Amino acid sequence: QVRLIQSGGGLVQTGGSLRLSCTASGRSISNMNMGWFRQAPGKEREFVAAKTWRHGNLLYAEFLKGRFTISTDLSETTLYLQMKTLQPDDTAVYYCAATMGSGIGAPINYEYWGQGTQVTVSS
Repeated sequence: QVRLIQSGGGLVQTGGSLRLSCTASGRSISNMNMGWFRQAPGKEREFVAAKTWRHGNLLYAEFLKGRFTISTDLSETTLYLQMKTLQPDDTAVYYCAATMGSGIGAPINYEYWGQGTQVTVSS
């Protein structure tokens, strides 16, 4: 069993930066694929970024245009999402997730989820 605890987020002005953290407990995430998703009001949960454990591949949603960076700490217990040049359209609840499986771009393929953290970007 993996428990994911999120921190970070909050209110930021357009163009600002935030870093989200997701700390795992219960077991190591070093052999799990990890992802970030977000869900805006009235919209479906959408893929943001993911990191694969086998080769450390990093995948990003095309709409990010290089503004976000996914990473883990050296102990492979904490996942980060560094967000830069934030825009009002980035306003959403952000979730981290973990999976032993594949299909990492789809939320249905993740077994474990963080509690979510609100990111609000003011114009």
